[in-house]
Amino acid sequence: MVKRVREIFVFFFLAIFSKAIGIKPFWRTRWAADRSNECLTWQLAVEANNVRGWRTVPAHCLHHIETYMTGGQYEQDINYIVEQIQNYVTQVTVDEDGMDAWILDVDDTCISNIFYYKRKKYGCEPYDPWGFKAWVMKAECPAIPAVLGLFQKLVDSGFKVFLITGRDEETLAAATIDNLHTQGFIGYERVVFRTEPFKGKSAVVYKSAIRKQLMEQGYRIWGNVGDQWTDLQGEYLGNRTFKLPNPMYCVP
Repeated sequence: MVKRVREIFVFFFLAIFSKAIGIKPFWRTRWAADRSNECLTWQLAVEANNVRGWRTVPAHCLHHIETYMTGGQYEQDINYIVEQIQNYVTQVTVDEDGMDAWILDVDDTCISNIFYYKRKKYGCEPYDPWGFKAWVMKAECPAIPAVLGLFQKLVDSGFKVFLITGRDEETLAAATIDNLHTQGFIGYERVVFRTEPFKGKSAVVYKSAIRKQLMEQGYRIWGNVGDQWTDLQGEYLGNRTFKLPNPMYCVP
């Protein structure tokens, strides 16, 4: 009994002492580390497509995702993946017939929505279609530098680059094209928007149909780059696919 009382006394003494000198108690530090590791595991599972159809980032992972997106690791990961893509590009011989093609997604592949998602707690808040539409209409998405460099290399190498986006053609095409041009995405073959026949269809169905159309027109799809697994699933994927990281949202 005396030993138990002594343990309780020491526990509270350490708690008060830690607060007084401005340090976190060891059990809080360990708890924070455990939560951080849990969020890292969740992020890995998301990127590996083992967690599917998720709607929001777990609330306790806000700091983890914010740090990842703004602290340099996200940029480093993008740069590394783009480096692998460029190594692959150098292995492809472009034919003079002009039918060698590449596909790039738009949102968080070519241009970033980081400033919008900052206001949405980096994905901890549910998707807001009206809020996102208002953001897109501002045409203020910054280019993702490494992907802009890749885009320019593809165009200069003679590839026909198709930008395929799930954005609605009727309402968002003008703002999107203005945004892309302002950020330096000039020289692509075509930007493909979601049209009426594909409204309500999944991203996999929609993007598979567009890729099928391109291949039926004679294009050879050498590469396909996107931040969502649904950009890279379905049919007519092309010769290689490359997944960019995005732990902020999931497009079904």
